[in-house]
Amino acid sequence: MRLRLERVYEPPPHPDGIRILVDRLWPRGLSKAKAGIDFWAKEVAPSNELRDWYQHELEKWPEFRRRYQEELKNNDAAVKELIVKLGNGNATLLFGSRELNHNNAVVLKEYLETLR
Repeated sequence: MRLRLERVYEPPPHPDGIRILVDRLWPRGLSKAKAGIDFWAKEVAPSNELRDWYQHELEKWPEFRRRYQEELKNNDAAVKELIVKLGNGNATLLFGSRELNHNNAVVLKEYLETLR
């Protein structure tokens, strides 16, 4: 299985496996038809409290990563559901953030790769 990260607002370059939205909120201004999302894994997204605390302030990134990984460890059912959806094929984890390298999808991808 190969996991890719992609901003949900970008058109898919080419179909390459299942497309999974990993944000808690639906992306603003994006219709479900245009999004091309196969599964919305909002239950594995950071909690509202963690999102509100982080606010994409880069100095908080190390602590955000630690807290989000802790949330994932304590959210076994949702993580297992996501793993089942991922299967053995390729998948793209989609996120809405403009920040490409410091967002929840980056942490989730790292976390899933440690489980393999």
